[in-house]
Amino acid sequence: MGGSDLHHQAVRLRITAVTIALVDCNNFYVSCERVFNPKLEGVPVVVLSNNDGVAVARSAEAKALGIKMAEPWFKMERLAKKHGIIALSSNYTLYGDMSARVMSILSTFSPKQEIYSIDECFLDLDSFDPQSLMAYGQRIRQTVKQNVGIPVCVGIAETKTLAKLANHCAKKGLAGDNGVCDFGRLNEQERNALFASIPVGEVWGVGRRITEKLLTINIETVEDLRRANQEYIRQQFSIVLARTVQELNGIPCIELEEADTPRQQIMVSRSFGSKVTEFDDLAESVSYFATKAAEKLRHDGSVAASVCVYVRTNPFKEDEPQYQRSMIVPLGQPNDDTMALISAALKGLKKIYLSGYRYKKSGVLLMGLQSKETLQATLFDDVAKQGKTANMMSVMDTINRKMGQGSMTIAASGIRQRWAMRRDRMSQNFTTDWNDLPVAR
Repeated sequence: MGGSDLHHQAVRLRITAVTIALVDCNNFYVSCERVFNPKLEGVPVVVLSNNDGVAVARSAEAKALGIKMAEPWFKMERLAKKHGIIALSSNYTLYGDMSARVMSILSTFSPKQEIYSIDECFLDLDSFDPQSLMAYGQRIRQTVKQNVGIPVCVGIAETKTLAKLANHCAKKGLAGDNGVCDFGRLNEQERNALFASIPVGEVWGVGRRITEKLLTINIETVEDLRRANQEYIRQQFSIVLARTVQELNGIPCIELEEADTPRQQIMVSRSFGSKVTEFDDLAESVSYFATKAAEKLRHDGSVAASVCVYVRTNPFKEDEPQYQRSMIVPLGQPNDDTMALISAALKGLKKIYLSGYRYKKSGVLLMGLQSKETLQATLFDDVAKQGKTANMMSVMDTINRKMGQGSMTIAASGIRQRWAMRRDRMSQNFTTDWNDLPVAR
C-alpha cells in the first residue's frame, strides 16, 4: 500500500478510531526533588547516575545552560560553580514511591491504563466526548500537580505513536494549550504543517541510527515519514517501522496493554563506589543484589529456575589486570525464597572468584522465570517448610514496604557495605522512611 492510499485510509478510519492519552511527568527526577525542596524551583538542577557519574535528569534551567544528557559530572563542575548548578545523587526509592502515587491518581481518570515507564503512562479515553478532551487533559494536570506536586503534560491522539508525538508538542508548546495537546482538534492542513515542522527523530521508536538512514532517502520530518510508502519502509527497514507509519496515519497497530507483560529475566547489578578486592565484600554485594531480585520476583508472582552471578573489573582501567566471569547455578526446584537464591548466588561466586583483582561490578540474574501459580509440586516437597518460608518472605516484604527498603534484610547482605555506590549528594527518603519525614516548622 502506498503512502497516499494509506493516508486516505487513515482519514476514513478516524471516525471509528480509538482515543489514547499519554501522560508524561516533566523532568521527573528533578520534579520529585523540588516537591520537598522548593528552593530548587527556578534553579538549574541535575540528577546524577549511580556513583554520581553522569547526568540522568536535567531541569529546564540546566538544559538551557547546555548540560547534555549523560554528561559526566566532572566535565560540568566548572560550569556548575559559575552558574550555581545543584547536583543531586539519584534517589530511586523516592522516585519510585512518587511514581506510584502519580500512577494511582492517573488510574482514576480512565478504566484502562498502561504504565509505560516510571514517569509516563497511556490512558484509554475512547468513550469520552471528543469536545471535552482538552478540558479533561487540563483536569488531569491540575489533579496530579495538586495531589502529588509533579507537573505533567498530556498528549491525546488516535494511536500510541501519535499520542507520544502529541505529548512532545504539548511540552514544546508546538500545539495545544498549557501542557495539553489534542491532535483530534487539528484539521488535515494543520496536521500536515505541524508534522512537517517536526524532525523525524522525534517519532517514538525512531532512534539515531534509523534517523540517519531515513535522512539518506530524504525522509527528514514526521510528515515525510507519514507519507512514505509502507511496503518500501518495511523492505528497507523493518515491519516495526512500517507499523509506525501506519500509526502516524491514525491506524492503531500497538495495543494498549493493561497488565504488565511477565518478565523473562530479572537483573540486579551495580558498579561499586570503590574498588573491591576481598571475597567477603563481593559476597555481600551479591547477597544484596540477590535479595533485591527476590523481592522483584515475588512482586511479579514468579519463581526462578536458576541464578546467574557475574563479576568484572573496570575495563577502562587498561593499566590494571582485567577479569570477568559469570556462572549459572540451577536451583533444585524453582522458587522465590531469598535465602535459596542467595545460597545459589554465593555458590556460583565461590567458583568464579579470583584474588588479585580490583573488582568494579557484580550482579545477579534470575533466569527461567514462570508463574508461581503454575509451578507443579513434586513428591519431595516439604509443604510445611515451604509454608513457613513463604510466610517469612511475606512478612519481610511487608515490613520493607511500610518501613522503607532495607528495614529488614538478610545478614549476608552486610551492614557497612564498603562496596556500596557513592551517593554523596542524595536527598532524604521523604515518603518511605520514618526518620526522613518532612517536618513542618
